[in-house]
Amino acid sequence: MAQAEKETIMSETQSVFSFSVRDDKIGVITIDVPGEKVNTLKAEFVEQFLTVFEKAQQVSGLKGLVIVSGKPDTFIAGADITMIAGCQTQQEATKLAEKGQELFARIANYSLPIVAAIHGACLGGGLELALACHARVCSLDDKTRLGLPEVQLGLLPGSGGTQRLPRLIGVSSALDMMLTGRQLKANQAKRLGVVDDAVPLDILLDVAVQYVKKGIIKRKPLAWSQRLLASALGRPLLFQMVQQKTRAKTHGHYPAPERIIDVVRTGLEKGQKTGFRAEAKAFGELAMSPESEALRSLFFAATSLKNETGSSEQPAKIKHVGILGGGLMGGGIASVTATRGNLPVRIKDINEKGINQALKYTWDLLSKRVKQRRLKPLECSRQMSLLSGSTDYIGFKQADIVVEAVFEDLVLKRKMVSEIETHTKPETIFASNTSSLPIHQIAEVAKRPEQVIGLHYFSPVDKMPLVEVIPHAGTSEKTIATAVALAKKQGKTAIVVGDKAGFYVNRILSPYINEAGYCLVEGEPVNHIDKALVDFGFPIGPINLLDEVGIDVGTKIIPVLVEQLGRRFTPPAILDAVLNDNRKGKKNGRGFYSYEVKKSRFWSFGKSSKEVDSSIYSLLKIKPNARISPSDIAQRCLMPMLNEAVRCLDEGIIRSPRDGDIGAVFGIGFPPFLGGPFRYMDKLGSNKVVEILRRLEQQHGERFAPCERLVQMAEQNEKFYE
Repeated sequence: MAQAEKETIMSETQSVFSFSVRDDKIGVITIDVPGEKVNTLKAEFVEQFLTVFEKAQQVSGLKGLVIVSGKPDTFIAGADITMIAGCQTQQEATKLAEKGQELFARIANYSLPIVAAIHGACLGGGLELALACHARVCSLDDKTRLGLPEVQLGLLPGSGGTQRLPRLIGVSSALDMMLTGRQLKANQAKRLGVVDDAVPLDILLDVAVQYVKKGIIKRKPLAWSQRLLASALGRPLLFQMVQQKTRAKTHGHYPAPERIIDVVRTGLEKGQKTGFRAEAKAFGELAMSPESEALRSLFFAATSLKNETGSSEQPAKIKHVGILGGGLMGGGIASVTATRGNLPVRIKDINEKGINQALKYTWDLLSKRVKQRRLKPLECSRQMSLLSGSTDYIGFKQADIVVEAVFEDLVLKRKMVSEIETHTKPETIFASNTSSLPIHQIAEVAKRPEQVIGLHYFSPVDKMPLVEVIPHAGTSEKTIATAVALAKKQGKTAIVVGDKAGFYVNRILSPYINEAGYCLVEGEPVNHIDKALVDFGFPIGPINLLDEVGIDVGTKIIPVLVEQLGRRFTPPAILDAVLNDNRKGKKNGRGFYSYEVKKSRFWSFGKSSKEVDSSIYSLLKIKPNARISPSDIAQRCLMPMLNEAVRCLDEGIIRSPRDGDIGAVFGIGFPPFLGGPFRYMDKLGSNKVVEILRRLEQQHGERFAPCERLVQMAEQNEKFYE
């Protein structure tokens, strides 16, 4: 497409939109935001677009228009959400939406056919623009993605998307796209009807031109099932089901999904014109909501981290990666390195079983994607070919970085350092995936300690987005930059944290889980405690989380924290009793919850019941009785976490409140709608945080004593974010 555009399009300097006319009287509008890697839409572009329209109208014999991108790998990545930050009121944000609606209405109502030729990301406002066109053709390239991800920022599509998409592909499919924010590949988009055709990139423009020449084609009616769901008969049931499912997922914390449902329904019942007005109004309200503000702050934080190396130096090139250990973590790290980083991976384990287990991890994930038609079998084979394993160090000589994921034992990890330095090249970096052992202790035996660093992944590796990068005092800047670069290749968000017990994420998580244990000691039922935190906004309760990660793994770090950081990390004695009863959680089917598979007479549900194992109460000599209110349980578990987060900032364990918020949200599922612990404390006010901690200290002891920095901030009424 790039060569064809070069031959047919005349560019206008510093203009976002350029216009040319081909010999066959087809006009081509090229979108290319100057100085930016991707195209994003801004309100000030409207006048430029209208100017191009005026030029087109002056062309005698024009048959229609094709809209293309001048960027190599992006159509339009969405609207520039910094525009929302410039809005002071709900009315201003509503006007922003109305402006987009008016522009796209001009496209939809244009007298000649307009076709969007889509290659690369076509998201948010970009897809809304394409939906306003009379037809859409996209490339089959893997970089092509279509979606409306506004819900992930606490917003809804505000430029007509809530009204056009349901009419194009049916209400149930449209709601699914908008409520999940999921992105479609080319063939998925074609199957759903979002695009009219998906073709190889080199003929994309030609095919789009052919669609223009066909004229404005009357669309086929939707399938009868979609028409039924949109009818007066089917709507009540559909929307009732969607609302129930949405509320079960959001627990009422996220207003955007509810508004999307309401606005879509309004448009179907009262007409598109009324639907557009409802959409713009809802967009304005959501844009000013604290939930959207928090979610947008996380988006900007994650985006800024993507553009940072974490160091003052540039990273070394990574061409080959070694993995030590074929267990769950090693297999997961190997998988994301090969499938997302597209890097050759060599796995070493002490036996073939470990290697096969690591390879199976990736095979199972890829096979599932093939079955779902999200991956071609040929591509599955190619990605699997990047993985290999051995019980010795053959193949490690070319590794640029080796990630160690062996058992959490200092002697063993030091042995791995020595062996890697012997069997790899002098430049090879050694990265330890440790959750508790200080990196400087691991590096003490190294000949090249400047090339030793920590890379702390979270389980399951393929799903958890965070990596903690942990340099010790002697780690070189280049090593830090290279470790961050690897994490990015693996599709992770990386934060650089200090080399101290628990690092950041586990350090703030431990008092949270401990406090849940103290509530249990007082007789609160396990499910009552967990539900209190889920209702507060966490994806999973603290005791359930302990079962999921493994009670033995989750508690292993606690003695280290107590020894190095003080008595406030002392857990309730019940954890010892649980471990002594060989309860490790989900992995051995014995924990706080029961993992027996419930079977009916005719079929097996195949899922754990997630019922509390009632024998846990007799083991702990507890008579369960819910006495503490859910809000008080949530407060007790949350406040020590906030307190510890401030200590981490004060000690330099995290570099900024931004990193602390990203670490908590991406690492332990701190409620995103609150923006992270530091944003949440700013919302409460430092004086209020200190007041709550002091009250809890009086009731439950010194583990709640507010840290010195919080007290100082409360006295001066300071915030973490200006």
